[in-house]
Amino acid sequence: MSEETELYFVQLAVGEMQNLAYLIGSHSTRECLLVDPAWSVDGLLDRAEADGMKVVGALATHYHQDHIGGSVFGMDIEGIPRLLERHPVPVHVNAHEGDGTLQVSGASESDIVRHAAGDEISVGRVSVRLLHTPGHTPGSQCFLVEDGVGPGRLVAGDTLFLDSCGRVDLPGANPEDMYRSLNETLKALPDETIVYPGHIYGDPSDTLGAQKQTNPFLRVTSLEQFLSFMGR
Repeated sequence: MSEETELYFVQLAVGEMQNLAYLIGSHSTRECLLVDPAWSVDGLLDRAEADGMKVVGALATHYHQDHIGGSVFGMDIEGIPRLLERHPVPVHVNAHEGDGTLQVSGASESDIVRHAAGDEISVGRVSVRLLHTPGHTPGSQCFLVEDGVGPGRLVAGDTLFLDSCGRVDLPGANPEDMYRSLNETLKALPDETIVYPGHIYGDPSDTLGAQKQTNPFLRVTSLEQFLSFMGR
């Protein structure tokens, strides 16, 4: 099998809040990880099965209900419990996000694997680096997916949207952390990195280089300017 076909990467629109979920894995091992299992967990698992892939874990960008399941705005969103009912796999979260994940999703401590910034998870020859990007929540994380062949792919959750960024007016949010996550952690990645957001508010992806040119939250020159954009 050629290296060009190693990466298995699927982006799927789910739910009523324009969420995007992802399947990331290895064609050579036929194993994959499910990013932000919510809304249509059966549909996500059925897609992996239809593609001949075995789900071996879940990655949570952050603990909000529309990304991992739970009750919000009068809706009961299926998520991690349904995933674990069908496939008892580890759920990988940032260490700062673990308690929130447990409280919101109803998962058990034994289901959760807490990670530090920079940890990597490998599936075949595909590497997923966990980038701690607080701001939207204290333990928000993005996933840098690399197969050693093409450009990296950044699954950005609710940290970086195309031409925007995640909200910083919710409980646990911090605009100064968001500034550093965007303009220090993510902006340092190569321009050819492809950004895949946690919600689809237009195009489904873009290069980070293009976002550096068009996204006002990546174009700011100081924390003060960023905070002024946020109305602070």
